[in-house]
Amino acid sequence: MKPAPIKVLTYNIHKGFSAANLSFALHDIRSRIEETQADLVFLQEIQGLHLKRQDRVRDWPQASQFEYIAARLWPHHAYGKNAIYKSGHHGNAILSRYPFQSWENLNVSRYRRASRSILHGIVRMPPDGAPLHTLCIHFDFMGGDRRKQIQTLVARIDSHIPPDEPLIIAGDFNDWQGRIRDGVGKALGLREVFVTLRGRPARTFPAWLPTLPLDRIYFRGLNAARCHRLKDRPDPRFADHRLSDHLALYAEFRLG
Repeated sequence: MKPAPIKVLTYNIHKGFSAANLSFALHDIRSRIEETQADLVFLQEIQGLHLKRQDRVRDWPQASQFEYIAARLWPHHAYGKNAIYKSGHHGNAILSRYPFQSWENLNVSRYRRASRSILHGIVRMPPDGAPLHTLCIHFDFMGGDRRKQIQTLVARIDSHIPPDEPLIIAGDFNDWQGRIRDGVGKALGLREVFVTLRGRPARTFPAWLPTLPLDRIYFRGLNAARCHRLKDRPDPRFADHRLSDHLALYAEFRLG
């Protein structure tokens, strides 16, 4: 009997707002994420606290956004607070069905209000608690800053992740040119799931007319089984391009 697949989702949720902040979409975003029944959810631009919006935005949750999304399906979560300002903070989060052995957030933001980080969690997978390394990424749009952040990622993998332990790296890389895949990926033995299974990365931005492959799912020590980009549903009220400025990516893996 084959072990159950590891179901993964990565999503830049734009702090729970649609593109250009036209509407608050967090409740529909949560429903959309729950539909996937993912075991691991990698979230970028997730609001930990915003004192002004919680008073002004209708239906703003009382809990943090990552706790609100996690409440019904994911008992374990890690949050990296990266962008900090007077009214609150936002960053990256990993939601998991399985417990974390440990987690650490590396803030690689150049500016205080920017959310750029590497959130590294070690998840204990069933049935025997074997470690799975999960890294949630949000890198800079500017090439020079992104290159430095990539160097930090390489150093983290080299120093903290044994070559025989599986890992998944997912998030918003802002790397539309594929330099991580073509350079660092090959050096570290990383593969990108859409390139592996479909021959090219998935286009995820902007959500209403996706042309840039900014979001990626890299892996090592696992077998890629399935992948797809979340597409619009039949009901136009809940179309994916109305939820965030990015589209979400889904993948399934099996332990090798």
